[in-house]
Amino acid sequence: MLNFLSFSDALVDIKNAILSFNGLSDVLDILLVAFVIYAIINLIRDTKAIQLAKGFIFIVILYAVVSVLKMEVSTYIFTLFFSNLLVVLVVIFSPEIRRALESVGKSSVSNFSFLSIKSNSDYKIREDINKMINAVCRACAEMSDKKIGALIVFERETLLGDIINTGTPIDSDISTELIGNIFFPKAPLHDGAMVIKDTRICAAGCILPLTKFNEISSSLGTRHRAAIGMSEQSDALVVVVSEETGAISVAEKGRLKRDISDGDLREILDKTFAPDLPTEKKSIFKKSKKGDSK
Repeated sequence: MLNFLSFSDALVDIKNAILSFNGLSDVLDILLVAFVIYAIINLIRDTKAIQLAKGFIFIVILYAVVSVLKMEVSTYIFTLFFSNLLVVLVVIFSPEIRRALESVGKSSVSNFSFLSIKSNSDYKIREDINKMINAVCRACAEMSDKKIGALIVFERETLLGDIINTGTPIDSDISTELIGNIFFPKAPLHDGAMVIKDTRICAAGCILPLTKFNEISSSLGTRHRAAIGMSEQSDALVVVVSEETGAISVAEKGRLKRDISDGDLREILDKTFAPDLPTEKKSIFKKSKKGDSK
């Protein structure tokens, strides 16, 4: 078991560290620590992990108070907690740690794996993105009008191989008709999620992880909980069409934007996957109210 210093001893160590400041290496050390702290905050600020981090900070402050007041029993309990701190942090922040490691291993710095503006096939890529956005928006508008449930996942930087393997491989060009057939009621794959990768339908009938966050409206069904859970554990953007109400929703970074029009959906997809398309390309994504795209 690790022996933790009292809070007063920790202050003394901090003071000694400041007094022993030693040139360039210490400056680099401070910058590295500051960068790591910034990266951690940036990673968790839009997720439920920020609430867990606030709770952890509160515990640290409380530990400092009981140490200063020399409350022996409370100090002993906190010591037991902090002696296993590494294990506690890994358990609590496992999704965020996984996302951070995946982020380090990425070879691309773009927001979408197939978005490479410097590629020789730049025009073809842009056309494929346009086709993808149009097909998804039209399909969602039609399914919304008919109250057909749908769950569409867009793979971005985080690879979703483990999710794709739970479904049926398709590897097909994307089209409004194919999306409609996949989610048609009583179709074999309509209950699962469809994964779009590199502007192609990669798989369907995939099983997504449900969110573990309890403070969610009871009106949200399994599709919405799966969409939020998927967006919590990856950087994927997930589109949901409610089978009960026909409402279109979008989940990203653990947050759900509910009851949007197909015009709003176009705007979100355009901003996410084609932010640098020229004006003449974007003109085909004019906003429309629900059902106007038919």
